[in-house]
Amino acid sequence: MKYRRLISGFLTFIVAALLLVACQARVQKTIDPTVVNFEAVYDADFNSVLYPSMMLALSNYQGSDMPELFTVSLTSPKNNSVVRIVVDSTMLNYVSIMQESLPKKGQRYTFTPVIKWKFDNLYRLRQPGLVDLTFTCYVNDEEVDVKTIRLNYRSINECLLSLIGKNGRYRDYRWLFTAYVNEDHPKIDNILSEILDQGIVSVFDGDRTEKKVENQMRAIWYYALHRGITYSTISCTSNKTSRSNSQYIRFFDDVYNNRQANCIDACVFFSSIMRRVGLQPIIFVEPCHAYLGYYTDKSRKKIGLLETTITGWVNLPELDKHYDVESGRLDDDSYNKIARYLNDKDKARYQEGKMTLEEIKKSVSNTLFDRASEYQRESYEKNKALFADSTQMSYQQLVVSDLRKQVSPIPSAE
Repeated sequence: MKYRRLISGFLTFIVAALLLVACQARVQKTIDPTVVNFEAVYDADFNSVLYPSMMLALSNYQGSDMPELFTVSLTSPKNNSVVRIVVDSTMLNYVSIMQESLPKKGQRYTFTPVIKWKFDNLYRLRQPGLVDLTFTCYVNDEEVDVKTIRLNYRSINECLLSLIGKNGRYRDYRWLFTAYVNEDHPKIDNILSEILDQGIVSVFDGDRTEKKVENQMRAIWYYALHRGITYSTISCTSNKTSRSNSQYIRFFDDVYNNRQANCIDACVFFSSIMRRVGLQPIIFVEPCHAYLGYYTDKSRKKIGLLETTITGWVNLPELDKHYDVESGRLDDDSYNKIARYLNDKDKARYQEGKMTLEEIKKSVSNTLFDRASEYQRESYEKNKALFADSTQMSYQQLVVSDLRKQVSPIPSAE
């Protein structure tokens, strides 16, 4: 019995020792990390800031000029080595794996891993925060090194406009404005029904004869005024990066629900509806301002303009509270606010009590549409050559339909 216990203990010791040796053999490193010199970097020009709006805008783009935000590089320790890079899962991305061959020993290789973003989570980011992306490098199935990149992610509402790279090169991103144009928004169908009920147009048929385009634009314009969309200048963000310029942009939902918009917000709102009915919006970007344009003919030679901030000159829904149906009149204060937008004929009809509230609103809307159409005409004519010059960046004309080849609309978070 005693010998049996000794033999049993000795066998247990032998098995444990063999297991220990086997484990040590498995974890023994055969590749020197200093030789591989693995690096994982984020584009230094972005100063460790990640813009979810850019990730979403470029989610379907496969062009050769796609920004290479993340790169990994390493030196091959042997001929025909195989490298596998694994990016761990975070709240913003799924596990992402890249595998490549390294044919020549001693050669330095650089790759651009594709990050599998959790797009549903990116949509919902309305506050900035921090995220750590961990890159693990395996060579010939052996773990060689681990690198972590800490990024400051921004709100989905924050749109990158431009940045100055570390080499002093200017990089323009104002084309990202068009990502906020969302012609697929589910609310637009109901909006179009409301617009048709206004009676200004009877159908949206995609016909781009000049007169029909203008009538459709007047109908959309009246809807915005009737909705009570006013001008509100919100553009600042908490982004402290000194080399970049970004702006807070309201989504279609935000403008619709809160009835407030600055110049670019309103351009986005109008463009979303216009795209849905087959009109072709253009966003004209000047230093510190943007206004709306649109092609009025199929040949795209004639352009109409709208200064969208003029929607804030009146508040048509407020008139409902101050209109007396029996007399056909507004109180004096309300009338004085809109009298300047009535032509002489309508003023006379109003004084006779022959204008309904709806007629008053449409008359005001038409006058404001005319003024909005001419408000930027002089500036546009003066800067037309700059808009057409693709080599300068201060003045741009962003044709939404053309940029759709590159920039996808950011879907609604609702």
